[in-house]
Parts: sequence; structure tokens; C-alpha cells
Amino acid sequence: MNNLRIGIGFDSHQIENGDAMTLGGIKISCNYKIIAHSDGDVITHAICDALLGAAHLGDLGSFVPDDDSTKNLSSLVILENIMNKLAELNMKVINIDSTFVGNVPRLEPYKNKMELKLAEVIDIDPDKVSCKATTTDGMGPEGRNEGISAYASVLLEKTK
Repeated sequence: MNNLRIGIGFDSHQIENGDAMTLGGIKISCNYKIIAHSDGDVITHAICDALLGAAHLGDLGSFVPDDDSTKNLSSLVILENIMNKLAELNMKVINIDSTFVGNVPRLEPYKNKMELKLAEVIDIDPDKVSCKATTTDGMGPEGRNEGISAYASVLLEKTK
């Protein structure tokens, strides 16, 4: 019997003038902020969505209610809760690949920190977490600095 499961996740949020945003669990100083109910960390949200999909637990919107109890909630707390649920189901993360889409902020100086932070919360080796970034060459909301998005794929293994 095959015990491997693949999940694909996506998240996007609008942005506006501000002074910082959190991506991959790392607060990054920039001239924008994310418009969101929680902290709006699109990278961590996409990873969470992929984990939930791979485990057949629905999507992020069904796992985290959009109410006062989750207002300004750290996405790392959401990720921790999902990891606890995966542990209950005897599932472990094999690897994660994520791609941030947006002109701002430039992520190159932060990618390693994001991978380390996410790996710490997920409890896997940092070399099993990949954070990449790309632009849309001026196309779409990301290209017009109206929004940002992220995609993620994960591989899970059911251990029992």
C-alpha cells in the first residue's frame, strides 16, 4: 500500500502602503503591508493549505474560522495546529516546496531565514523546505503591486 500523499496549496492577499509584512514566518520591513484577517503570511498559508489537502482535511478556510478568535493570528500558530493534527493521524512531512509571487518585498535576503523558521515549526531538516520567489513581469495584481500570492507543494508520509 502506498503511504505517500501529495498536496498543493495556494494563497493570495491584497497589499497596501505600510511598513512591514510577515512571509514564511519572518517579519520583513518594506513599504507595504498585507490586508488580511490573520497576519496574511501567504507563504505559510499556502503550505498549510497543501498540508491539509495532502491529509484530506479540507482547506485552510475550513480549518481556521474567519472570526474574532483568529483576528491577527500568527500563521505559525496555524501551522503548529496543523502539525499537531498530522501527528494525531500518524503523518509526517517529507518535504515542502513553495513559491512566492510578487514584486515586493524582494525575498532573496530572507529565504534562508524563512526555511529555517518553517523547518523548526514543522520539525524537519531545513534542507527539506524550499522557499523560492518570482515576479510576474508586471502582469496581474502582483505585477501592479496590488497583491501577493504563493503556491506550495508538500509530500506527506502516513507512518502507521
